[in-house]
Amino acid sequence: MVETSPYGTWKSAIGAADAAAAGGGPQWADVVDGQAWWADARPAEGGRITVVRGGNDGTAEEMLPAPWNARSRLHEYGGRPWLVHEGSLFFTHWDDQRVYRREPDLGEITPITPEPPVRQGVRYAGLRPGRGPEIWAVRETRTGSRRTDIRRDLVALEPGREPRTLAASHHFLTAPQLSPDGRHAAWLGWEHPAMPWDETELCVAKVSPSGAFGPHRVLAGGHGVSVCQLEWESEDSLLALLDPSGWWNLHRITLDGHARNLAPVEAELGGPLWKIGFRWFAPLGDGRYAVLKSGRLAVLDEASGTVTEVPCELTEWEPSLAISRGEAVGIAMGPDRDHAVVRVRLDDGTVTDHTDPAPPVHRAYLSKPQERIFTAPDGEKIFAYLYPPANSRYRAPDGELPPYLVNVHGGPTGRAFPVLDLDFSFFTSRGIGVVAVNYGGSTGYGRRYRERLRGQWGVVDVRDCVTVARALAAEGIADPARTAIRGGSAGGFTGALAMTTERAFAAGTIKYPIVDLTNWTRDGDETHDFESRYIEGLVGPLPETTSRYYERSPLTHAARLAGPVLFLQGLDDEICPPEQAGRFVDAVRGKGIPHAYLTFEGEQHGFRKAETMIAALEAELSFYGQVFGFTPPGVPVLDLRR
Repeated sequence: MVETSPYGTWKSAIGAADAAAAGGGPQWADVVDGQAWWADARPAEGGRITVVRGGNDGTAEEMLPAPWNARSRLHEYGGRPWLVHEGSLFFTHWDDQRVYRREPDLGEITPITPEPPVRQGVRYAGLRPGRGPEIWAVRETRTGSRRTDIRRDLVALEPGREPRTLAASHHFLTAPQLSPDGRHAAWLGWEHPAMPWDETELCVAKVSPSGAFGPHRVLAGGHGVSVCQLEWESEDSLLALLDPSGWWNLHRITLDGHARNLAPVEAELGGPLWKIGFRWFAPLGDGRYAVLKSGRLAVLDEASGTVTEVPCELTEWEPSLAISRGEAVGIAMGPDRDHAVVRVRLDDGTVTDHTDPAPPVHRAYLSKPQERIFTAPDGEKIFAYLYPPANSRYRAPDGELPPYLVNVHGGPTGRAFPVLDLDFSFFTSRGIGVVAVNYGGSTGYGRRYRERLRGQWGVVDVRDCVTVARALAAEGIADPARTAIRGGSAGGFTGALAMTTERAFAAGTIKYPIVDLTNWTRDGDETHDFESRYIEGLVGPLPETTSRYYERSPLTHAARLAGPVLFLQGLDDEICPPEQAGRFVDAVRGKGIPHAYLTFEGEQHGFRKAETMIAALEAELSFYGQVFGFTPPGVPVLDLRR
């Protein structure tokens, strides 16, 4: 029997604990001796990340017991933290950021890098096999008290020896890769103010018999061209994803610098290099390559110059693609599948799961994403995915429109995919719709779409989200009086600015945001080194555009707040530190606007502990209930202050 009940009051089998459990899971997949390996994040263990070896019979063996935590802090976002080399497991341990070795057959665990003078003051990531027993990596060293006092170099690590410096060509680097004949090494480098999706340089250097690197040469990239992945193909040629055409395509590059696009296509086969060690392509042999085409698995055929999608239900793959016995191995998900470690046959798309892809609830509670394209006032396209309310046990009273949440991804060079999202399902199964907006600046649609945000952060992103919200109201899909905006990090900035400069949203949930642009710069010292000059491309160069930083800051307009806000913040966040959110909350305290500010000890940028995720989701649901006039069952009442 279907029950009639107002939107927001529906009872759901999807609890906050279910969404929290889905917030962990596999990452950094690879193939070792034909077997799938991956890192596994565990919210129930405080966000600890272990390393798992999968068996061909569907079993899985944990390779790192508690309290070991394989997670790097390089760039604050991290990078590939584990590698199996010559039978041993090497990993970066979160607590001290040293690299450790676990001997074969689950043997002893011992450090191979020195103890830093300051806890986490020296970080390692992007672990790659080097010469003989060596591990090659990027080393990041804090050199002073400011968040931007950082030095990086490429190093060789070997048990029983001190780290050996290989090169330091750029301020930012990826780990070097050794050519098949051992005579050259290649890596990517870039300099401020560029971000890696703006421009990077593909560098190559000779490696002497003693293992020393010679001077490097730039083979590709730079001057407005971004290279996001490289792999050696032979002793004198490399494969790399770069975007001279405005799209990340696969190229062959010889040591004399000649580059050829293997299959020109107006599609993104790469993505933003937020973490070093990402892999969007893997060679299959005979001129064929497994690639990720805007997140979907495809096969590039060099002979025909084509990129053909593999027919399967997986609509998003993480960039950790590997090959085993001609099959693609990685981490993927779909509209009604949770993310899982999978093995996929490339001829017919047959999927074999190494981990459970099934959501912990019946599919009757899940909303399937609907692809939508909206039109901005200037005629530009705005891409989005709509998740309508869905619960087979309920219907709303006749004539009632549902409340809607406009979800703003982070980055801002992130993007939403048409996949199962249990955070979204937590709301949609209770009668609250969600629309995930890929506003101008999102990746996946080429450099031109991404650079719509250049100098326009706080303008294009806000306008696109407002346009989508108003279009849904005009279509009779969403209740315009009960539409909220939610986002974290860069999405928190967009949400906070929309709430203070527009009147399209009745409420906002702002997670670990940027609200004061002036202080979130290298001079303000409230950001970290990796992004300390990112904002110059998004807003404008300093000091020429100083006034723009003031005008675009949500904090500047706090007195014009359009409605209630909920702030959620980790107290150990080095990327968007709590001073940012706290300053905004101080500005609205006592002004008569309902608000709440929840902080979480031990959480960094984004939440990793199950108890934090549960508390944050339940607080958000209670917040919408109080603001939109319904009582959601089964969650604690959030204390709203004025």
